[in-house]
Amino acid sequence: MPQIAANLGMLFTERPVLDRFGAAAAAGFRAVELLFPYDTPAPAVKAELDRHGLTMLGLNTSPGGPGDFGLGAMPGREQDFAAVFRQALDYALTIGARQIHCMAGVAPPEQRAAAETAFVQNLTAAADLARPHGVTLLIEPINTRDRPNYVLTHVEQAAGIIARAGRDNIRIQFDCYHTQIMGGDLIKRFEQHLPLIGHVQIAGVPARGEPDRGEVNYPELLAAFDQLGYAGFVAAEYRPAGRTEDGLAWAKPYGIAV
Repeated sequence: MPQIAANLGMLFTERPVLDRFGAAAAAGFRAVELLFPYDTPAPAVKAELDRHGLTMLGLNTSPGGPGDFGLGAMPGREQDFAAVFRQALDYALTIGARQIHCMAGVAPPEQRAAAETAFVQNLTAAADLARPHGVTLLIEPINTRDRPNYVLTHVEQAAGIIARAGRDNIRIQFDCYHTQIMGGDLIKRFEQHLPLIGHVQIAGVPARGEPDRGEVNYPELLAAFDQLGYAGFVAAEYRPAGRTEDGLAWAKPYGIAV
């Protein structure tokens, strides 16, 4: 049975950040992930995780400044990426996270080759820093409808970047919402890239609402992932239509009970 986690950057947002951990635990979640927690002191987050017995999965590198959506694939900004990665690694180690999503950023098509090269180089250096701490780097293809000109858009592209980096602690964050928009064929593509998949996220398509709404049959999809041998967490990363608890009926078969 899939292990379902809550993304506290998108779920329970009707509460202050530190109150979301208790709300997630009360709803039955046993693991959580974050997006950009850096405005909240890491020791305070660790205290909430410990108080509620929650497993901490991962967080994102900072997206950067205005107009940025990540710095990992920005030629000429290698020092900026190194700084935000160090920030993410320090924060992750304080709260007990073992995964860091390294955001690539945006670039026009004519700069894409240089951006990919920069991404490979930055990931290689970051992976070497993370390895002694047992931390895995994640890279996530993001759809171009929501984020035009994002450098990393397809699972196949992510696999190629990982191959170029040559580090076994870099993995794909397989977000079913983005992957469905960028080509679909979720089960076959998941099976093809399973050895490289380190984490899974879900949301309804096309509106990014609850997973029981839209065009993806998640009960069948998650059953297929189970049968293929995926043993990691599946994180709910969607925008609830209302109060988070009121939309969790989809998760009851997986042990989430409000």
